[in-house]
Amino acid sequence: MIFQGLFSSTLCLPHQIFPKQDNARSHETQFDLNRRRYVQDAMKRTSLYDFQKQHGARFIPFCGWELPVQFTGILDEHKAVRSHAGLFDVSHMGEVEVTGPDSEKFLDTLVANKVEGLPNGKALYTLMCYEDGGAVDDIIIYRLASERFFICLNACNTDKDVAWIQKHTGSFDCQIAHVSREWVQLALQGPKALEIIESLEVKAGALPRFGVVETAVCGIDAILARTGYTGEDGIEIFCPWESGPSMAEHIFKAGAPFGLKLCGLGARDSLRLEAGYPLYGHEISESIS
Repeated sequence: MIFQGLFSSTLCLPHQIFPKQDNARSHETQFDLNRRRYVQDAMKRTSLYDFQKQHGARFIPFCGWELPVQFTGILDEHKAVRSHAGLFDVSHMGEVEVTGPDSEKFLDTLVANKVEGLPNGKALYTLMCYEDGGAVDDIIIYRLASERFFICLNACNTDKDVAWIQKHTGSFDCQIAHVSREWVQLALQGPKALEIIESLEVKAGALPRFGVVETAVCGIDAILARTGYTGEDGIEIFCPWESGPSMAEHIFKAGAPFGLKLCGLGARDSLRLEAGYPLYGHEISESIS
């Protein structure tokens, strides 16, 4: 499972999945070319951009980011996740840390599910809601310690979510840190995902469903979670931003004998659609609870 609705926001449009070829751009005016270059230059990139480019990624704009929509092809990548494994870069997602004595009490006022009693090393999928019940966002809360929580937010909602969280801290004794640009997130998905990560001498099989642990992968400090978001079992790896390319290279090489393929936004959307998972902005929104 699951990461239901977390990696969201809009399905890729046909012109995004299959962008115009260069010869079709010969009719563009100089103004069009300059505007397109400006938009590309203004977009954010994850630290894996060069790694992805070297492996043949086709990029599209998504929520202000320049992200890969596919590598070998959407159908090929979709089948790889269902039969073997796929590796997704989801570093465009937002992250927030909540720490301090009142962290648990504060989060219990912020989301629809019960945070109180969530054990250390467990994750919770839940909704932040407006007063009328509409969804600010669907998020995952990871409890790393008694007074330390790590939250993953939708990419398109990150700024709005952070502002909402900060607005509602009130008198609670807790600290909010927006750490989105400090973390890379890789999602290793598919029936071979655990075998691949364990080939790197990480005992991920001991991690229960919706479990989370701080450990090291190939000498790189990381947070591992087992939530999934494509309808398959999987491991999510958070590691420092600057270590992202190295982490991706280690996993990609380890996964080659298992049939691992790099995957983009196209396969993400088709896999989630097949699994029937909701997307924020479609099945979940300010007006759809």
